[in-house]
Amino acid sequence: MDLSAANNAGNKKGLSLFALIMIGLGSIFGSGWLFGAGQAAQVAGPAALVAWVIGAIFIGMIAMSYAEVGAAYPLPGAMARFGSISHGPVLGFVTGWAVWIATASLIPIEAIAGTQYMSSWNYGWARGLVSNGSLSATGIATALVLTFALWLACYWSVTLLARANNLLTLVKFAIPVLACGALIASGFHTGNFTSHGGFAPNGWSAVLTAVTASGVVFAFNGFQAVVNLGGTAKNPGRAIPLALVGALSLGLVIYLALQVAFLGAVPPEKLAEAGGWSGINFASPFADLAKLLMLHWVVTMLQFGAFISPNGANIGNVASSAYLAQNLAETGFFPKKIAEVHPRYGVARPAMWLNLGFSVLLLLTIGHSWEALASVVSAAMVVSYLMGPIAVGVFRKTKPQLPRPFKLPAAAVLCPVTFAFAACALYWSKWPNTGKVALLTLVSVPIAAVVLRRKGEKSLARQFAPAWWMVAFLLWLALLSALGSTEFGGHGVLPGGVDIALVALSSVGFYYWAVRAGVRAHEAGLPGPDPVLDAAAADAAVPGPRQPEPAGTAAR
Repeated sequence: MDLSAANNAGNKKGLSLFALIMIGLGSIFGSGWLFGAGQAAQVAGPAALVAWVIGAIFIGMIAMSYAEVGAAYPLPGAMARFGSISHGPVLGFVTGWAVWIATASLIPIEAIAGTQYMSSWNYGWARGLVSNGSLSATGIATALVLTFALWLACYWSVTLLARANNLLTLVKFAIPVLACGALIASGFHTGNFTSHGGFAPNGWSAVLTAVTASGVVFAFNGFQAVVNLGGTAKNPGRAIPLALVGALSLGLVIYLALQVAFLGAVPPEKLAEAGGWSGINFASPFADLAKLLMLHWVVTMLQFGAFISPNGANIGNVASSAYLAQNLAETGFFPKKIAEVHPRYGVARPAMWLNLGFSVLLLLTIGHSWEALASVVSAAMVVSYLMGPIAVGVFRKTKPQLPRPFKLPAAAVLCPVTFAFAACALYWSKWPNTGKVALLTLVSVPIAAVVLRRKGEKSLARQFAPAWWMVAFLLWLALLSALGSTEFGGHGVLPGGVDIALVALSSVGFYYWAVRAGVRAHEAGLPGPDPVLDAAAADAAVPGPRQPEPAGTAAR
């Protein structure tokens, strides 16, 4: 879906900074705020507050690396293209595949969130949508209807939805703020932060797990919409980094407030009855807690917000995932027809059909609850983040002349540290999620080989050379996760502490391998034409109109 085209229909200059911040904030406030605080509290107790800070720092580091390359290459769906520009077509497809999987998965998960909150309605049919923490057959059918309804609205009315996004975001912003105030005013129990096992009742490893497995990374993932759609802003070089900082900062403040409100509002007797935070398991966390506290107007507001927040966020998700599928089609690894945009509606309809089919597949297989799908999707998101710091490192070495409206400070240090942080976050998502995501990503490797062979490529070894680091990295992380400490779902072969140190140190080596592979790919000419530098060179080569000579020149 060409969201930018819709915006530009009424504004030829492109998205404003405010609109871009609203798109980022609107994507950040999807279903994450509805479930994240409850899930993080169940996993980490009051120390979930630390998980939100760690998650914001991690995503902020990732976002700033993408701010440099995103501002330098202000292209729609840019996150799917950086691998191709830095390493060539094979790695471009592998990383683009990972980004597309992570982004397209957000469409069904937001529908699942709306369905689970519907189960808090005071109707018999609504309460039957969820059974034993998972969607029932009726619940899955309802989630399918919600998915298709929003998809159909985007299919026919992209301009209307684009213009409505700012208003939806302001409404989504107001609802959690009001919910926080109401829960805190209803009775705030400071003892909840130290009783039942202390501040970190399940240990600090649980805090790290909460970063990826409990929806913290999932909640902040909306920053991708800024990168993917920022190329249509009035001044991308200035707008992209400012929009990232603005959206993430506002998001962190509100998520911390939501977490504090949730932790303090749970009645102490309920906490004691559940045997501690691990036993607090609400299907619709904030709505169920508001019911418990007899805050009926808050319940009604949250039930309304459960429709507004996920479906509003899905406007950006549908747009971003369509752009990503288009980019994969333009590289030749998806059928070319997927890249076609409707001339009247500005909608990439074949790409939207592909994403709808993928959404239905997820709903019918692993998408039986928000929690089940969020843990896997969060790990897939982390894989999609890996190219940001690597692209910065490669472009600094191979494209010194590239215009950089925003330049990441201390990139020589921050880029390998950011990559190591991403590797640790992937490890924290716990086995077997790491194995599932590695397998899902590596499915793209044989697909790439088949496509290249059908195109008549004779030297697959040459094409795959820049991508082997990614294959080795994912297999290595999956192996470490399987052998790692039991705290992170492993078999305990590697003791706690040693496993994380091994992940962090080895990932630095993979970072330098990846950068070197990108440099060699450029020396071999694999990345092909540069969409910015070559376009600038072509423009410079075209002579402009002849300027009239000043009066009197001939006489002199």
